[in-house]
Amino acid sequence: MHNDLFSIGGLTVHGYGLCIGLGIAAALLLIWRRAEERRLDVKTVNTLVLLILAAGFAGAKIFFLFAHWSEFRANPPGALGSEGFVVYGGIVCGLGAAYLYCRKRSLPFLCWADCFVPGVALAQGFGRIGCFLAGCCFGKPTDSIFGVVFPAGSAAPAGVPLWPVQLFSAAGDLLLAGTLLLLEKKRRGDGLLTGAYLLLYSVGRFLIEFLRADPRGAVGIFSTSQFIALFAAAAAAVILLLRKRGTSHE
Repeated sequence: MHNDLFSIGGLTVHGYGLCIGLGIAAALLLIWRRAEERRLDVKTVNTLVLLILAAGFAGAKIFFLFAHWSEFRANPPGALGSEGFVVYGGIVCGLGAAYLYCRKRSLPFLCWADCFVPGVALAQGFGRIGCFLAGCCFGKPTDSIFGVVFPAGSAAPAGVPLWPVQLFSAAGDLLLAGTLLLLEKKRRGDGLLTGAYLLLYSVGRFLIEFLRADPRGAVGIFSTSQFIALFAAAAAAVILLLRKRGTSHE
């Protein structure tokens, strides 16, 4: 919960940025190892990595601006320059860009997506630890023993015990990455990991939203993330259903 970790000269290392960097590095190592095991083309892997990173960051920022539209209209440079991102924006745009690339190159999208998604979940876990250090994406006040008090200067309200939803999310993302790797050892087939990732992440995100208190927009009775989670879970169900039908005809 201390975002400013240390300074070297005039450069301050922030916990949020450091965790994002570590998450990307860990994800890349895992993706490259998995690609090598599958004998996937290295050049295509690197192209997809760069494409997903660019589209993912852009999408996460665009979704953030939509969720904080009033802030963006009041102060566009401030909103654009903030550290705010929406994970679902990164997932949607990253997967969308990868799908379009694979379709253009006549590559099996689900095969490539299955190679990448455990690394994506791993990176998200590190990112949520960064959220905890910065105090963003904070939880509701609580009197439970799990309550965490953030200091003044963080994004979370100071001096009030809050649910550490960032750590809950980090644990869930890391557990999801491990689950996907174990699932692959038991059963193979294109689309299994992608469908499982979307389904399990969406369910977890939908539930954790009930404990969050940071402003993030709403669609009716649902938060923006819960609303998107419904569509992500539906997409996961379609992928798993089509995969099951395809498997049954093999």
